[in-house]
Amino acid sequence: MLKEAVSYFLYFYSLLYQAIVPCSVPELFPANTVDRQKFLGKWYFKAAVSHREADIQRFKALDNIWFTMEETGNDTLLLTGHMRIGDNCIKQTWTYSMHPETDDLKVEGRPERRNLLWSGKWVNCSECIIFQEVEPPLSKTDTEDSLNRYMLYARQSDVDPEVVTVFLKNAACHKMLASIRPPQEKEFCT
Repeated sequence: MLKEAVSYFLYFYSLLYQAIVPCSVPELFPANTVDRQKFLGKWYFKAAVSHREADIQRFKALDNIWFTMEETGNDTLLLTGHMRIGDNCIKQTWTYSMHPETDDLKVEGRPERRNLLWSGKWVNCSECIIFQEVEPPLSKTDTEDSLNRYMLYARQSDVDPEVVTVFLKNAACHKMLASIRPPQEKEFCT
C-alpha cells in the first residue's frame, strides 16, 4: 500500500513539475536561411539520442567519428565522415541539398528523410550543433516516425563533458531515453 501511494505521489509530482518547469526546446536553424559558412569545417560526434534503441544502434560499434562539411555547389553540402570501428577506419560521404521552400536538408538517396539543424544553445555550447534525422512512419497505420534521432556535434574533440550531460538530460525530458556516447579511446582516423 505504501509503495502504491509513493508511486502515485511521484507520478503526480512529476506531472506538476513538468507543468511548472517544462522541457526546454532547441532553436531550429532553418537550412534555407542559415549562414552555411558558419557550419563548414570539422565537427566531432559526441552523442546520439532517440526514443528507441534501434534508431541509434549503428553508433554502438563506433569508437569515434569526425566529419568535415564542405560546400560543393549552389545549395549543396558534402559531409565526409571519418569513423573508427575497432582498429579500422571507414570514410563515407553524404550529399545534402537545400531548397528555398523547406527548412530542412535533403540527403541524396533518401528523399523521405528530413534533416534538421538545431542550435547548440540547447546544451549551453556555442560551438555545437544538433542534427536531427526524421523519417515518416513505414505505413499509414503507424503512429510513430520510423526514424527520429538527434545527434550532438562539437567543433572540438574534447568538449566539456557537461555539454553531453546537458544534451542527455534535455533529451530525457522529451522521453528520448535511448542514448549512445562514443568512447573515444582510440586515435581519430585521418
